[in-house]
Amino acid sequence: MVQAEDGRRNGIMFYVKETVSDSMDVTIEINDENVFCRCPRCGDEVQVDLQEILKEGDLFGTAVLCENCSLRLMGGYDIDE
Repeated sequence: MVQAEDGRRNGIMFYVKETVSDSMDVTIEINDENVFCRCPRCGDEVQVDLQEILKEGDLFGTAVLCENCSLRLMGGYDIDE
């Protein structure tokens, strides 16, 4: 991550910051390749397109189903079958 001398991060709009200890924070840029959630039905990891989610509303109360659970919910078949 690029950081300016005065502590500002150059060109990074959104990031996640986690305090690891009293003297260390970990900062990770949020981009279109590193946002994931768990499917609320089966627990599989699902890559999330934040741009699509934010078009419909916000992150609070939003659930993203995996492809198989989405198909089952719509009366389709599992991809793996």
